[in-house]
Order: sequence, then structure tokens, then C-alpha cells
Amino acid sequence: MLSVVINTYNESGTLKRVVDSVRKLAEEIVVIDTQSTDNTVAIAKKMGCVVYSHPKVGIVELVRNFSISKAKGDWILLLDADEEIQPKLAEYIKKTISEDKVDYCRIPRKNIIFNSWIKSDHWWPDYAYRLFKKDAILWQETIHSIPITTGIGYDFPSREELSIIHHNYQSISQFLDRLNRYTDFQSQELLALQTKFNWTDIIVKPTQEFLSQYFARKGYQEGIHGLVLSLLQAFSYLIVYLKLWEKSGFQKASPGLSGIKNEVLKSTSQFHWWYWHTRISDSHGLVKLYWQVRKFFRL
Repeated sequence: MLSVVINTYNESGTLKRVVDSVRKLAEEIVVIDTQSTDNTVAIAKKMGCVVYSHPKVGIVELVRNFSISKAKGDWILLLDADEEIQPKLAEYIKKTISEDKVDYCRIPRKNIIFNSWIKSDHWWPDYAYRLFKKDAILWQETIHSIPITTGIGYDFPSREELSIIHHNYQSISQFLDRLNRYTDFQSQELLALQTKFNWTDIIVKPTQEFLSQYFARKGYQEGIHGLVLSLLQAFSYLIVYLKLWEKSGFQKASPGLSGIKNEVLKSTSQFHWWYWHTRISDSHGLVKLYWQVRKFFRL
């Protein structure tokens, strides 16, 4: 028996889509609602879902184990309300369950962000633990955590038709709303690890995140979408460390103009390295030689 478990909070606009996508696949659809203030619960019940309530806690990881415990199936398909299952993926899930050769599976996700499928390395194939036997996974209660698994694992092929469609950030406001919630937990986790705030973090950490997202993970291949997402991800790191500063009592520091200049120059140097590295690695033949010469002479 397969139970589909969906976590919700004010999802009246998206719930029908995800439920319709699994109606023929699931023998049970369980909705775990975290005290929605709209008519999410009424919609879920009208569509025949089994509904349970859980206190609003801000991040889904704190609800995962509770959600799984409420399902009756020996197999679980875990979804969020902004996701949907494609027909070919549904058939592949049925095949995987019937063969019964594995205990848990990671499924790729097709992230639709600001009206575009984002294919850079951070966002595709974006494997997530979503299909598993009920006793094969235990979630850790930290944000964006990887669950503890038992048994044999399997990754679905990273093909578009076998991916979960994830209607991720649909607006800048939605990104900022989640950013505020997520950074609360991330900064608290840093504090729990006794991480000491250093003023250089508010320059170094965002810069490293931008370079990672835009260059190392090839965000530049996504045009303006890649640039904007890289900047937003970098901004989230700035907020994490500003909140750590806040939680540390807004301690005083005197970076000085020279100190700030040195950190900015380091960041500029890293940017230049990634620029030339990317130009050369993305080129071939005479074009690669051209960029190697330009790098050597800093043209």
C-alpha cells in the first residue's frame, strides 16, 4: 500500500494540483496541516484526504517524522503542496514498488523559479528523499537536513519526465518570506554550535555563496535568472550572519577602512579567478587558447 503524505500551510491555491497528480497512484492521501488560516483543510477534506493537524513550526523538517507516523501504507511518497507528480513518474514509482528491490529512493526535482525551469547545478537534478518504506527513513530536525536511512537506496534517473515538478519561488516576495524564516533557524543553529560572529563573515560568506552559485554551480548559464538567484542566495547568507550578530548581542567591532578594503580585494581576486577559470573551461580549441592568452596578459 502506498500512502502519499503532503505537508501544508495556507495552500488553498496549490493543494488541488498536487492531490490530482497522485489520485490514481495513491491508496491513501494524508495531509498534515500546520494550522492554516485559509481554507486548506476544507479543500483537503472535500478531496477525500485524511487530515491531521500539527503546530506551526516554521520549517517542514520538524514535521516530517510526525507526518510519516500518520500514514498507514508500508510505502510512503512524501510531497510538499507546491509539487506535483508527472504521469511517467507515477508509472515509474509503481514499477519501483512492485519490484521491491530497494528501501528508499531519491527522486529528481524540476524547479520552476520565477517562471523558468532552472537547470544549473544547485537546482537540477536536486535529488530529494521522497519515496521509501515506512521504517527506512528518520528525519533529523534541522533545516534542509539529510535523513537517516536504513537499507538499500536508489536514485531515479535524472530525466525530466521522471522528476517531481516543484513550483518553487513564484515571486521575489515569496523568496524573501521564506528567507526570513529559514535564516532564523540557520542562525540559531550556528549559535547552538557556538559559532562566534566575526565582522568579516558579512563580506566573506555572501561572496563565497555568490561565487559558488554563479560560477561553480554554473548559474551564469541561466541568464538573468541565474544572476538573480545567485545574488538572492548570497543575500540570504548575509542575513544569516547578521542574525548571528544580533543573537550575539550586536557586539561592537572596528573593522576599519583598511580591513574592509583587504576583504573586498580578496573577494575581487576570487571573482577574477572564477571569471578566467570559467572562460577557459567553457572553451575549446583556438577559443580556449585565446582566453588563456588573455588571462596570462590580464587583457
